Formats: sequence, structure tokens, C-alpha cells
Amino acid sequence: MSKRVAILISGGGSNMVRLVESMTGDHPARPVLVASNDPGAGGLAKAAAMGVPTAAVDHRPFGKDRAAFEHELSRALDAARPDIICLAGFMRVLTAPFVERWQGRMLNIHPSLLPKYTGLHTHARAIEAGDSHAGCTVHLVTPVLDDGPILGQARVPVLPGDTPDTLAARVLVQEHRLYPAVLRRFAAGDEDILHLQ
Repeated sequence: MSKRVAILISGGGSNMVRLVESMTGDHPARPVLVASNDPGAGGLAKAAAMGVPTAAVDHRPFGKDRAAFEHELSRALDAARPDIICLAGFMRVLTAPFVERWQGRMLNIHPSLLPKYTGLHTHARAIEAGDSHAGCTVHLVTPVLDDGPILGQARVPVLPGDTPDTLAARVLVQEHRLYPAVLRRFAAGDEDILHLQ
């Protein structure tokens, strides 16, 4: 039986597209839902074009009531019965009760070499710190932001003259390699850390 994967996005969904494209043939998982907190997210149309069911739960009417938003999001997820949830550019901070419900089954990709640079502006912070390398990390989601067990990392050299945008573009290339590779291993039951160069 293939594992059922739901992917949460907030924007264009480039990592989502790579995940969906990877789940073919002998892959141990299949996409069953792409959901977004933004009904206008470009990734929803891309997912639909690839034949993946979609759902949108607009966070804006809920204001600061994250629990109410997550209740509606959970209804969409429950209908799809996922075994694994992949956060792929999902720009909402999830509450502890929501995360705990999916603990051990929710993955996230973050654009830094965790534990460095949790949160936002990771590329600018790596450049300002004079780091020789930046990169991306796939990790299990816990109630602490960007803090769960690491499942995979890919390193990218920081080049002279790099800007946050140029570094981000090179890191994104590695995100598109790393996330599908980690998902395949995770869905097959392998939680050893994957290091891509």
C-alpha cells in the first residue's frame, strides 16, 4: 500500500510540483491532496493540472484565531486521509495541538542549514554572518518552529558577491533535489539523515 501524502502550500508551489512529479512508478507514496491557506496560490492550479485534488482554506477570515483556521484545514486533511503531510512553502505557523496530532508524520523544508537561522530571511542572515556555506534542511515538524529532527540537508557554497536573491535561487535548486529524495526514503521507513552535495 502506498503512503498517502498531503502537501500544504502558500504560493507558487515549486517544491510541491517536484514532490508530486517524484511520486510515480515504484515510489512508496502518492499525492492525495494539495491544500493552501491562500485560495489564489498559484500552486493550486499547478496541482489540479497534474491531477491532484486541491483544497483552499483562506486564513484571513479567521483573523488571529489560528485554532479555528486549523479546524477547517483539518477537515480538508481528514477527508483526504493522509499518512504524511509535507509543508512546502506553507507560510502559517501551526499551533502545538495541530502539530502534535501529526507528530512524526509531518515534514517541512527550510532554507537554511538548521539549526542555524530558523524563521525568516535565512539567506541574508547567512551572508551577513560570513558563512562559507548555506543550504536547506528537511526536518520533522515539532511544536517548536524549525526545530524538529533533521532528515536531510543539502549544502550550497556562499559565493563572493552573493545577494540574498542569488543565494536563494541556488538553494532552491537543491531544495528541489532534497525534498523528493527525503520523502521517498521517509515513506519507505528510512529516517537516516540524507546529505546531498
